[in-house]
Parts: sequence; structure tokens; C-alpha cells
Amino acid sequence: MAAKPDLPDRAAWLQGGEAHCDFAPNVQLYPRRLGLLGAPGVGKGTQARLLSSRLGVCHLATGELFRAAKKNSECDRTPTMIMALEHLRAGALVPDEIAQNLIVERSRCLRCKGGFVLDGFPRSAAQAVALDKLLTAQDVRLDAILHYELPVETLIARLNGRRHCPACQAVFHVVTRPPKRSEYCDFCNTGLVQRETERPEDARVRVLEYELNTIPLVDFYRMKNVLISINAEGSPEEVFERTLAALQNQQR
Repeated sequence: MAAKPDLPDRAAWLQGGEAHCDFAPNVQLYPRRLGLLGAPGVGKGTQARLLSSRLGVCHLATGELFRAAKKNSECDRTPTMIMALEHLRAGALVPDEIAQNLIVERSRCLRCKGGFVLDGFPRSAAQAVALDKLLTAQDVRLDAILHYELPVETLIARLNGRRHCPACQAVFHVVTRPPKRSEYCDFCNTGLVQRETERPEDARVRVLEYELNTIPLVDFYRMKNVLISINAEGSPEEVFERTLAALQNQQR
């Protein structure tokens, strides 16, 4: 899919190595550098895209990183990415050290004068410490970590209703964002699928594991005085307005 004309193409992020963005972000006098936290199903990806569009910053998503790498031949992947994909194929989490090295390979994206919203990293206290050291070494700091919160049962319901297009990666929801034609993608007419990890019992395990593992991560950023907690109830637009208001209050 071609990059939108008003947003950077993020080639440096998606490809890594020596890749450079053909359509670079606008240089900003005070670029915003944000990170997102939140359990599966809370809507981080949607909020990241809205923030990217409104603030003109790059959406640096680790999920997109892996999806882009899967489409490349193995010779176009770095050794670190090859190891990361091996863990994902085995159904395992990517170890901290490998995840950190993927970010290090793309560290120039973190010091980009256009700013960024980082989505999917860090996922543990160890990753947060590593990111802090990396940013400090580059004389960059996070402006805020946005922590989106929802009750566990609401998160499980959201996950259970999700449907994904395996072709163009569009995401729908049977209740809040149903496709125009039941079970088919609005954009490419491919049959939609439900991921195994989003069925009720698996979704519950994912959410509860996240809730447990994120406690030290939230504490880490609260101690650094950059954590902003946001109620993720309501429509994406309502949550986004809440997010913008919270960021404006932080600047006062």
C-alpha cells in the first residue's frame, strides 16, 4: 500500500539496515516523542495512527515491523530479524535482547527531527531500561508514555469480536466496526479471519498475562514522571480527544 502523501513512508523503520525514508517527516522545532502502553484490544494501534496523523510524527509499530519483514526474502532480513521471526513462528514471545536489538538497528528513527509515537515497545521493565539508555545516549527523551486502560472483561470482549483481513491487514469488529459484507474485507473482498489468540479463553490468558507483566513497566514510567493514564472507554474518536486533552494538560 502506498504511503499517504501527508505522512512519511517509514522505510527506515520497516526495512532497517541502510534504508532511508523516501518521503521524510516534516522537521519540527519541538518534535513530540511518545510511547504507548495498553493491553491487547485496548486500541493502541488506532490511537497511534490518529496521533501520527494529527501531530505529524512517525508511527513506529513493532507489529508492522514483523509483518513487513515476513514479506521480504531472508537475504533482506538482518540476523536479528531472522531470530525474532523464528520465535514468532514457534508461537513464543520475542526475547528482550532480540527485541532491543531490533530497536537499536533502527535507532536513527528515534532521533528523527519529525518525532515519533512508539507502539509495541517496550513490553517489559528490562526493555524500558534498555530504551532509556538508548535514548539517553542519543540525547533524546520521551515526552510522555500514554497508558490506555480498560476493565479486563471489556478487553476480552473487544478481542473476541475482532476480525482480520489476511491480505491487506485491515481490522474489523463484529459489533463496533462490522464489515459492509459479513465476514469479507471492505477494501479487498478477502475473507476475514479470527486469530486463535483472540478467542475467549486465549484472549483472557493474554490480557491477564499483560496485566501482570505490565505492573513494573507502569511503575518505571510513573517514577520518571512521564506516565499519563487514559480511560479507553468509548469510540476511538472520544479516546483520541481524551488523549489530546491529556497531552495539552501535560504541557501547561
